[in-house]
Amino acid sequence: MTDRIPLAGVLGAPVSHSRSPALHAHWLRSLGLRGHYVPIHVENEDLARVLGVLPGLGFAGVNVTVPLKERALELAEHVTDRAALIGAANTLTFRADGTVHADNTDGHGFIQALRQGAPDWSPGAGPAAVLGAGGAARAVVAALLEAGVPEVRVANRSRGRADALRADFGPRVSVVDWGRAGSIFDDAALAVNTTSLGMTGQPPLRVPLDGIGPGAAAMDLVYAPLRTPFLQEAAAGGAVTVDGLGMLVHQGAPGFERWFGKRPMVDEAARRAALGFG
Repeated sequence: MTDRIPLAGVLGAPVSHSRSPALHAHWLRSLGLRGHYVPIHVENEDLARVLGVLPGLGFAGVNVTVPLKERALELAEHVTDRAALIGAANTLTFRADGTVHADNTDGHGFIQALRQGAPDWSPGAGPAAVLGAGGAARAVVAALLEAGVPEVRVANRSRGRADALRADFGPRVSVVDWGRAGSIFDDAALAVNTTSLGMTGQPPLRVPLDGIGPGAAAMDLVYAPLRTPFLQEAAAGGAVTVDGLGMLVHQGAPGFERWFGKRPMVDEAARRAALGFG
């Protein structure tokens, strides 16, 4: 019988910008739990060695962020179906026998944030339009298809990645060339930006957004700034907008529950904590 204080953390390179430590610290305090959640800078080539050490130091599990998500999936002995389908893991749990269980909660976080921020959105309302075809986009597409969206349109600066996504997810996914990306929003019930374009320090998103109509929902996975130009323009056209902070908070909740044993509250206090106001 040991009396170790449970530990968890987030691995990435870089990781100093992560909002997750502040979020998890808030949850630990609000639930009166012992434990710590720490950021750990890990390069891709060092991930295997680090994962071999952490369980012995008392870590129950970790989140992984860029650029470690694909490598984390490769190293895990146990992989959920959704992580395998997405091709990346963001939530690792260390089992008692020393093996690693890998999951991807990004899609869960996306859907929960969308339903919370745009409660009138329905999967059957019409097509979804997704900008980007990277790991975040794969999680979003998987979640939308599972929810029952009839068609998911994808446009990506590199057509090959979008075509690969369609090959993996099937005929309900259609691909549009980046030069015609603005057309994917026509009659779409949902518009999603999964790219970093429009994020603080990144180039602007230069895609016509006038096709996002009144009553549609629009979500940007970026949360710095909270009100991206994508969301501002969508709102000006009458769309209901959802920022990316909710996805961050919702995707972190399943891991917290696994590692610390209690389900955290996903509420305004959690959002404020993630922003550094908790």
